[in-house]
Amino acid sequence: MLARLLILAVSSLLLRPALAVFADEAWNIDYHYALLGEPQQDTTFFHQPYAGSRASLVYTLSNKGALGAVNPRDGSLIWRQLLASNGSTSTSTFLRAGENADVLFSGIASQAAAWSAGDGRLVWEVNVAGDVKDVEILELSDGSATASGSKDALVLSGSDSHALVQRLDGATGTVKWQHNLESGDIPYQVSASTTQVFAILLHKTMLGYYKIKVLSLDPVTGHKTDEYTLSSENELTSTDGIIAVGANSASPIIAWTDATHSVLKVNIIGTKQIASFNIEKSGEEAVQQIQIHAPHHSTALAHFLVHFQTATSHWAEVFHIDLKRNKIEKAYDLPKLSGKGAFATSTSDANVYFTRVTDGEVIALSSASHGVLGRWPIAGFGVASVPGEAIEPIRAVSELSIKGDLVSAIRTAVLLSTGDWILLREGTSVWHRPEGLAGTFSAAFSVPAPVESFVEKLEKEASINPVQAYILRIKRHIEDLQHLPAVIVTLPQRFISGFLGTSADGDIGSDSFGFHKIIACATEGGRLIALDAGAPDRILWNRKIGNVALTESALQSPALGVFSLAGTPGIGPQYFNASSGAVLPGLPSTSLAKEAADSDISQGIQFTLENGGLQAYDTNARQSALWSFAPMPNERIIGLVSRPVNDPVASIGKVLGDRRVLYKYLNPNLALLTTADDKAKSVNLYLLDTISGSIMHSSSHQGINLDDPISSTMSENWFAYSFTSDASPLAPKGHYLVVGEMFESLVPNDRGPLSATTNFSTLDLNPQPFTLVHSYQIPESLSHLTVTQTRQGITSRALLAVLADSHAIISIPYMALDPRRPVDRDATTDEQMEGLFRYAPVLEFDPKWYLNHRREVAGIKHVLTTPALIESTSIVFAYGLDVFGTRLSPSFSFDILGKDFNKFQMLATVAALAVATVGVAPLVMRKQINMRWQFT
Repeated sequence: MLARLLILAVSSLLLRPALAVFADEAWNIDYHYALLGEPQQDTTFFHQPYAGSRASLVYTLSNKGALGAVNPRDGSLIWRQLLASNGSTSTSTFLRAGENADVLFSGIASQAAAWSAGDGRLVWEVNVAGDVKDVEILELSDGSATASGSKDALVLSGSDSHALVQRLDGATGTVKWQHNLESGDIPYQVSASTTQVFAILLHKTMLGYYKIKVLSLDPVTGHKTDEYTLSSENELTSTDGIIAVGANSASPIIAWTDATHSVLKVNIIGTKQIASFNIEKSGEEAVQQIQIHAPHHSTALAHFLVHFQTATSHWAEVFHIDLKRNKIEKAYDLPKLSGKGAFATSTSDANVYFTRVTDGEVIALSSASHGVLGRWPIAGFGVASVPGEAIEPIRAVSELSIKGDLVSAIRTAVLLSTGDWILLREGTSVWHRPEGLAGTFSAAFSVPAPVESFVEKLEKEASINPVQAYILRIKRHIEDLQHLPAVIVTLPQRFISGFLGTSADGDIGSDSFGFHKIIACATEGGRLIALDAGAPDRILWNRKIGNVALTESALQSPALGVFSLAGTPGIGPQYFNASSGAVLPGLPSTSLAKEAADSDISQGIQFTLENGGLQAYDTNARQSALWSFAPMPNERIIGLVSRPVNDPVASIGKVLGDRRVLYKYLNPNLALLTTADDKAKSVNLYLLDTISGSIMHSSSHQGINLDDPISSTMSENWFAYSFTSDASPLAPKGHYLVVGEMFESLVPNDRGPLSATTNFSTLDLNPQPFTLVHSYQIPESLSHLTVTQTRQGITSRALLAVLADSHAIISIPYMALDPRRPVDRDATTDEQMEGLFRYAPVLEFDPKWYLNHRREVAGIKHVLTTPALIESTSIVFAYGLDVFGTRLSPSFSFDILGKDFNKFQMLATVAALAVATVGVAPLVMRKQINMRWQFT
């Protein structure tokens, strides 16, 4: 009976609950920052999603052209619409919301649109002639108001030679009236008071100065009722001098200043009087920036605040407008404080309130008097930075609640100098969004400095004689003894976590599998931000690197490189420690020259675009071009990719099903050049040897839609590219993916011209590869292509593709793209052993290929891959508007236990078997003795 009970107990431990076959690692090993971009002052505000709502959302139309609503409670994204293609930066964006209205009006490029504030649904969209110059809301109610009560929109659009003002129906977008501006003046802005619509134009004089022209329009008919010009040519030498043009307020104003910021001119729109105010200097420092903060509600008091900013200080002045006398007077001053500060305007009924945010506190004030209604200290913004760098507020919007004469609650959304967007509730940081990452233009993987230093020591020991290596190893062990107390303290917790199977992958300090690599991101805002690839919620550090000038050419844009000196990311002449972000001064340039070449597009070769052609230079001796490539007439170069620098090859041949070998064409000096002919609508691809400049393979495609992306990539002995074709007699309209694989010979066990060669140079012997090509029609265009990387190259590679239209990233197994798939027949037994199957011209995207699962990964421009320390896993990082990262195992995780592996269950099973063995052993021995004494 005891034996049966023990066997039953062991069986219960061995049997696992029938829950699932595989554990889905979605949302565990991947991460996603759904970003909007940096919010702008004029297009960010608190607003109720529908009339009567007690809760507000934060709405913004960012510098990346992304419109979205953010939950002020936790910073989550409620909805998002991309108004600019692929997250590109737009210089003129407009977003307006009416009082107690559930519709938002936006303007960007040549598009004016209305959106539902609650769910982001498009209500209507109108394309205007030229660009949208301004969008405002007509708050007044007149005979032409819509039946639904929606407020109408005013849109100023056009060019410098022809412009017009339109009144669009708020519910349908139908044009109610339009007024053509044929004067040839520059359209600048449109504004409205309680009785009039004003079109603000700029008239350029013969001397290059600007006069401000104001046209008054009837809001019901659009007819011009008045026109006058303000004398501003003595101050306005450029449009940058115009500080603000008020809109949707009881008394809109125009404010401008001269180039030296010595005088402030203010005009109440609708009158010809101009008020002048002298701007006092802050000691010897000149005023660098002036901003005006005014309410946008037509029922609010006619008060506004002028914010002055110098290089080291800021202050503000509050002005009141006397509507009866049309006079502007200064009410009071706000004290001068060091550093940068931000101001925000809020309204409650007709009252106007200002919020001041500094690096140390939040202050709430009434526009009526200088008395402080509330003051809350800021303990910290709760964002990553580097020691010694001050974190300062740049822009802010605020919402407050008034009880009696004091502010009972206040929420302030603040954009910081680090590029983070945070929300302060009574001075306490509630959440932050790293919107600065939306401007990432270059990124690179790096390992922590301690890990890199340890690797360098091991490499040094391996390169010297055994005696010296042994001495160095003894010294290294002695140095490691100083860390022994800290290791001993953590041993119990590490043992318990390992025993229970609850230990994580590690962190930056202890990374057993190489999952916690550092990702350095260089942003358009001039900052370098470091992320932990294994802990996405943690930003390691964020520092300023200065302004970065971006160029249109992909070959000339600044790139972030990682060098082997203590895991150092560098951009331009600057170098930083990857673990701390500290500047590494005084680095000898010669020590980094060889490593810097590794970050180039090809080993030791640098490419430039000159006179429409491609020039190749030696990075070590840039004197004259090694070779040049001139495209055909009417062609332009649109892309150039090469094999990754770290592209290990586990086998020089492909083993066939009958155990014979096809030898791969492995040339590390290959690059795929793409050219386009806009007139002929054709695309040509050239496979170049970067040492000699020889063309190893070429292909041409006609009838190509050049407005859609054309992407390409290379790895090992194969390449891939995609394009979109128009309908033609030879091929239907659609999206295509082409994959080519190169071999030394198509005869098994034969190396062709290289069979009798041990060493060769591409300058002397450069045989053409035998290339097999398959093309596939795919559901949508691919905006970017790259390939997974593993440590030894043993794991099967996968093609990573960005689907810009569906906001997704997919991983296509190379087996599905293999150009050796048999055509018009089924695979033989030997081919099936290789994993080949019948070729089909249409390639559908398997849902299991989507790396982002249900997420929408928007605006991705580039995808990086790097190997982990274990062979099965490749680390993936994608950036653009959003930031996305994951770990990918194309051949499954064959060298690491999964998270569902129960260590405790395994140890308990072993213990139970040991107990069973000890308990059953006497019974077995007694049975054997009894059998010997039995009589037959």
